[in-house]
Amino acid sequence: MSQGTIYGVGLGPGSQDLMSVRADRLIRQASHIAYFRKKGRTGHARSIVEGMVAPDAVELPMEYPVTTEIPFDDPRYNALLADFYAASVARLTEIIDAGGDVVVLCEGDPFFYGSFMHLYTRLKGRVPVSVVPGITGMSAAWTATGQPVTWGDDIMTVLMGTLPEETLAEHMMKTDALVVMKIGRNLDKVRRALTRAGREKESWLIEYAAMPQERVLPFSEAGDSAPYFSILVIHGNGRRP
Repeated sequence: MSQGTIYGVGLGPGSQDLMSVRADRLIRQASHIAYFRKKGRTGHARSIVEGMVAPDAVELPMEYPVTTEIPFDDPRYNALLADFYAASVARLTEIIDAGGDVVVLCEGDPFFYGSFMHLYTRLKGRVPVSVVPGITGMSAAWTATGQPVTWGDDIMTVLMGTLPEETLAEHMMKTDALVVMKIGRNLDKVRRALTRAGREKESWLIEYAAMPQERVLPFSEAGDSAPYFSILVIHGNGRRP
């Protein structure tokens, strides 16, 4: 029996009509659908494809053993996630070795700060794996501002809000265009870093980009909290005719 294939399918920023034609086709035809989620939750990736999954498709939720309960630099964090990914790979490989295909739902793009990458590096060379790119959340965020994010020779930097404040401020000062992801509970730290870099007045906060509850506002008008799906954008002002 020939092996099946694992498809890492990018869903884009959260709207079904921003998926690729290939992603739409694979999801609707899938016999097995896998997706990550926090325990007790539906999972954002699964919510995006609501109404697209075939009634007889087998769903394979992969529940994280830990998210924000312990710090990233705690040795237990990597140990727990390594075991989780190993178990997920074993589960998927069993289906593939039996000749079945599995579509793994990936928010945004599978190769851009996503969990699928941790499966991919463990699966590559063992089973057939195909990756379908998707529109990133940051693309939807800067589009929502109605302004081009880069011009000419602009340098763009992408940062995670989880980085230390000093590291954030250092990179904020050096770049032209900027995207900061994972704002959420890191809002105050990101604000302090922007102030240190002298760039708060240039910043925009986009909440739920490309989703029904999308909200765009100057970062200076942000309150004391921001939802998980929040992205900061600073536009470049480089060379142009």
